[in-house]
Order: sequence, then structure tokens, then C-alpha cells
Amino acid sequence: MHAKSLSALPPWFLGVSKRDWIRRAGVTSNTLTVRVLQTPTMFGDVRIPSDRPSFPGATSLADLTDPQLATLAAQRGFFGYTTVEGDVATWHHEIDYQPPDGEADVGRLERVGTSQMDEHALDDSYVERWSSLASGDGSFLVVRVTKIERLDRVLLLAGDHFIYARNRAKDLPAAPSLVELIATTHATRETVLGYLDCELSYGKVRGGKVPWEIVHSTLPWREGARLEFVDRIALDAAGAVSAKPVPGESWTFPVNTIRPEARRVLFPPARE
Repeated sequence: MHAKSLSALPPWFLGVSKRDWIRRAGVTSNTLTVRVLQTPTMFGDVRIPSDRPSFPGATSLADLTDPQLATLAAQRGFFGYTTVEGDVATWHHEIDYQPPDGEADVGRLERVGTSQMDEHALDDSYVERWSSLASGDGSFLVVRVTKIERLDRVLLLAGDHFIYARNRAKDLPAAPSLVELIATTHATRETVLGYLDCELSYGKVRGGKVPWEIVHSTLPWREGARLEFVDRIALDAAGAVSAKPVPGESWTFPVNTIRPEARRVLFPPARE
């Protein structure tokens, strides 16, 4: 299921945003680097603690010590589809870095000027201020890859910005948080590695050191690297976006408003 239609979300709500602050009980803080990309249907949200170490030299989760792995459990992020009823938005999670806690992700939207938005909790327990980084200029792409009817990967594009998710192999059991899940179940190192093996990344298509450069990621060593997933996307003979699937995968492109000339820049023609 996805958003009701391409016109269901207000145009000003689409694009890429950063969170400036969150206010709870009169206290304003900004301890996370947050990037959100909203297409006409799906959204992606990546939240990295500002003080998270970068772990230079690490190339995989296996390279980290148990205490280092524990620092990654505080990260957040989610991907799914958005619906809006009046001024109330609901973000329906399909991939979530944290375990399900039974709480709906709902907020009341208040536009502030032309480039900012406040999100209010329905019970007024918090307010978040969001600032637009890019509108996307009407150029959006949604790529969904499923395996055995389970969402495995997502790529969302808005103009020159992208957000990408690679799901973990198994869904997490319900828990208040990933930190609490690990602590209360006395998870083994092998189990923790499986829990944390979920990539949520934000980046820029152009303007970085490499094309499709990852800027923020739940896997720290991915930052500064190129998003190789795009090599599996190409253009067919008619100029439409196509895929290079492997057995067991199902690819769909539910949103594609990228102009043909821009597609040729983003993705190479498929080889015969």
C-alpha cells in the first residue's frame, strides 16, 4: 500500500529537509543529524547522533568491538509511505532501524514561511522544526526491491539528493528500543551483528568527491563512498528506467518523474 495518489501530499511537503531542532517540555535540543527525503509517495529518514564515532579503519561491522557496536544501536531511521489527512501526516514504516514499539508515527504539520515546517505531536509533547534543503524540482524516483514479498531495498531520489535503505535479513522483535532489545535479551555478538546489519544512507548524486556519494550512513565506513546499488539500474532501449535483478528479486518503479534527458545522465544505457 502506498499514498492515495500523487496529489495526496501537498507540493511544498515534497523534497529534502533537515531537522533544525526538537523541543520537549520547553527544552530545545539538536543532538542528531537528520535528513528526510519525501517523494510523492515514499519517504526516507536517516538520523545519526552528532557525537557518533566514525571508526576510521573499519570496513564492516565485524571490525568493531562490542562497545563500538553498542554505539550504533542508538541510531535511528525509517523508510515507508506517507499519507496526509488535512494537516496531519502519518509515516507508515516499512523498514525501520529501530524495533517496532507499537507507536504510530503521526504529526500535525504547520508550514512556516516558504522553506520551513513545524511538526507538532498530536498530544503537544514535542515540536520539531524542519528546513528545506531542496524541493526536488518535480524530479522524483522511487525504486523498490522485494524478496519473498518482503521489502529488501529502497532508493529514493529528489533532484540531486538520494536516500537508500538496505533492510536487515530478519525483522526485529518488538521492543522499546534497539538498545533495550540487546540488553534485555542478552544478545550474543552474532545476534547483535544481525540486528545492526541495516544500511540507511543519505547522499548527493553530484557535487561530492565521487558521483552518488554517501554523506551520512548508519554504517560509518560507507560515508564518502559511492552508492554501488545504482550500477544495477539502467535505461532500456525506450529510455525507461530498468533493473538488473538477481534470482528471487522483484523490482518496481512506482514513481518516476525524472525527465528523459536527466535519466541519461543518472543511469547508463543497458548493454545488450
